[in-house]
Amino acid sequence: MKYITLFIIIFVLWLLITFNLETPNLIVGALVALLTSLVFGKSFLKDSKKFFQLQRYFWIIIYLVIFIWECIKANLDVAYRVLSPSMPIKPGIVKVKTALKTDIGKTFLANSITMTPGTITVDIIDDEFYIHWIFVSSKEPEQYTNKILGRFEKYIKRIFE
Repeated sequence: MKYITLFIIIFVLWLLITFNLETPNLIVGALVALLTSLVFGKSFLKDSKKFFQLQRYFWIIIYLVIFIWECIKANLDVAYRVLSPSMPIKPGIVKVKTALKTDIGKTFLANSITMTPGTITVDIIDDEFYIHWIFVSSKEPEQYTNKILGRFEKYIKRIFE
């Protein structure tokens, strides 16, 4: 099942990259996907059944909408801080704890935080994230954890766990 899942993913990516549905391109794409699946299939997904659960795709779409909205808000916030004459920043590194268990979920969360302007994931140790934040608005761990992780974590959990 892992090999079939990997073949489908690679073949779809091939079609998206080449954007060509002519027969020679389909044959080459299928051969590349087959060869790659045979070589890397053993080390691919541990549980490829998750790939075929349709509700995960629904949560991906919801997550993308929320992520885009959070990025827009963060861009406006950073632009305000840069353009303001007083430059209201209070940078710092905060430690937040995540409930995510899978490595891919933690990686996705760390990248989502980093791609949101004003925050950068500095390090991940077990289930704790160290995040540089442009404006540390609170010294209470519950409050800043909710501000940083609360927007993304519950959706990532539904997608990857």
